Amino acid sequence: MALKIENNINVQHVHTFRKAEHICLKRDIDALFDKGNAAKTAYPLRAIWRMLPYEAGPVVKVLVSVSKRHFKHAVDRNRAKRQMREAYRLNKQILSTPEGLALHVAFIWLSDMPLPSEQVHKKMKALLKSINLKINDSAEVD
Repeated sequence: MALKIENNINVQHVHTFRKAEHICLKRDIDALFDKGNAAKTAYPLRAIWRMLPYEAGPVVKVLVSVSKRHFKHAVDRNRAKRQMREAYRLNKQILSTPEGLALHVAFIWLSDMPLPSEQVHKKMKALLKSINLKINDSAEVD
């Protein structure tokens, strides 16, 4: 059975968030948080992203972070991270990168209190649309 491929995303696996899509290397994380990278906020989420030349693997890689300063209990941090991962997983098809480029994105939780999943999904969708607009506009200028 041949699978249809669109924007380097296997159509059968559109709503997955595999390990290969996670940013794991300290080198990649440090580069993402260096000065000069783009950022956008849709409270309670902030997205920081970086465009780089595509090498291999997934075109978009993601980091999800919730500070201990915002939630003292690990249970609450884990819930917030789960909400962000789920919102990204269901809406990741919004992102499309220009040919030959890869995208690294960090999603950071800003709120001090838990929020309903519907609100997190709505804000994640708004962030992804905004990022997509910015990266595709900047690619046309270059």
